[in-house]
Amino acid sequence: MTTQDAKTEVVVHERADLEASLPRLATYMLASGNRALSRDPSWLLVLAEGLGHTPYCLEAVEDGRTRGVLPLAFVKSLLFGRFLVSLPYLNTGGVVAEDDGIAGTLIDRAIDLAAKLNAKHLELRHEQPFEHPALNHKITTKVHMRLPLPADAKVLWDGFDPKVRNQIRKGQKHGMTVHWGSEELLPEFYDVLCTNMRDLGTPVFGKGLFRSMLRRFPGHAELCVTRLEGRAVAAAILLHGQGVTEVPSASSLREFNATNANMLMYWNLLERSVERGQGVFDFGRSSADSNTYRFKKQWGARPESAEWQFQIRTGEAGEMRPENAKFKLMIRIWQRLPVPLTRVIGPPIVRGIP
Repeated sequence: MTTQDAKTEVVVHERADLEASLPRLATYMLASGNRALSRDPSWLLVLAEGLGHTPYCLEAVEDGRTRGVLPLAFVKSLLFGRFLVSLPYLNTGGVVAEDDGIAGTLIDRAIDLAAKLNAKHLELRHEQPFEHPALNHKITTKVHMRLPLPADAKVLWDGFDPKVRNQIRKGQKHGMTVHWGSEELLPEFYDVLCTNMRDLGTPVFGKGLFRSMLRRFPGHAELCVTRLEGRAVAAAILLHGQGVTEVPSASSLREFNATNANMLMYWNLLERSVERGQGVFDFGRSSADSNTYRFKKQWGARPESAEWQFQIRTGEAGEMRPENAKFKLMIRIWQRLPVPLTRVIGPPIVRGIP
């Protein structure tokens, strides 16, 4: 399916033809400077396989050459409604284009698609805003927390505050072991994640999302599990792009906070990234001055802007975010549910939240 203005053709790749186009689209994204694995258009298939979203990828083409890309996932549920998002689960998405005119053309086409799908809103998870008259709302309350990495892990270690180094050493003294792998570690990773998300009062993503990541990005997505006396007490998934490592999901068990398992795990995540020659470690987004912000800042992470832009068709921007006051009671109830129950009812709920 295509649309066309005077010069630019917009090709809309849907599930049936998307896979064949991925190598070309990925090459364009890398050439545009998008080195993080989260900007790989293969994420559209991860979200389709792992969450059941409908993938679309808008490609702006001039004279047979790609000039811009906008990946989109259609999220729908009977409980929450319909949303067109770039991209769910991930912190960064939106338009990649060679100039503002191309960006505007892609956004125009996304707006048309949102209307065709009867989406409540179009959500573009930009880091820098694009000016467009239809993008009538934005959320800027969170920042990306990123740490430049040296070439040597010892340099990184020496740069930490003494308090951070002391907490890591305390974790090491407990005799915990750190393990790296793929799907063989998925059950332990998911057990820790489910318990932690229940404690936070948030529905957990289905295991299939993480399985799809590991299968779609072999050698670039990996799991880390920290064990104490054979039991998994902290776990994370790492995404290694070209020079950038991201940690989209990480958890630890609260009952083991005194062991500093989480600090030990994060040191190993950082050390692993340095060993792979990465230049940046992306801790993810946090609200300024929140507990997670302070946790990331102690490692030396620096805040960078996040500009999530919306075309609101019905409802309000951010209405589905956990920090919305209307969810306070639901969060308290969820924190009291048995973990096995949350593993069953959580994934169908959270897949409908953009």
